[in-house]
This record gives sequence, C-alpha cells and structure tokens, in this order.
Amino acid sequence: MKLIIAIVNNEDSAVVASALTKENFCVTKLSSQGGFLMTGNVTFLIGAQDGDVPTAKKIIDEYSKTRRHKAHTTGSYGIGLAAGNLPEDAAVKVGGATVFVLDVESMDKY
Repeated sequence: MKLIIAIVNNEDSAVVASALTKENFCVTKLSSQGGFLMTGNVTFLIGAQDGDVPTAKKIIDEYSKTRRHKAHTTGSYGIGLAAGNLPEDAAVKVGGATVFVLDVESMDKY
C-alpha cells in the first residue's frame, strides 16, 4: 500500500482530481501554498495499491502543466532568500507537480 502526496498548481487541480477519481482513486484535497512564489497549490493525498502508483503518476503528469509566472522580487511581495538572486520582475517556471510516494502499513476507511 502506498500514499501518494502530489502538490499541484491551483489552476490544474480540478482536472487532476477529476481524472484521478475517474480512474477510481480515492483523493483528498488540501489547500496549500508554495514557499517560493507564495502562490496557491493543492496537495492531494492518494491511497493506492503498489501496482496502481504508475497509473496515478501518469495522470498527475499528464494534467499538471508548467507555465511562466512573473516573480515580483521587490516590495512586500517577497519570495524568500532567493529574491536577491533574481532580477526585478523575473519570469520563472511554475506549475507541474511534485510527487512523493510513501509506504503505508494500512489504510482504513470508516
């Protein structure tokens, strides 16, 4: 049994959730925020059998798109310590997904 933790951009979260549930994955959505650009994300918690992990990862990859975002590096809209290394209003790549797969001893639904 595995726990898949997938961090997905807000803009992609609805289609990712829909595609996962269409394939009968149980999905829990948590609102989250990135630490670099402070933009909205959704963190999905997905319980899956070991053999189903590649299917879930394929779905997440297919529907999580990357895009360019203007990072305002001045004023109160800070982006952490890296701000000093970026030119003002630098364009950075955002989106896609970050996926963790963890072993789970058991999963119970009550």
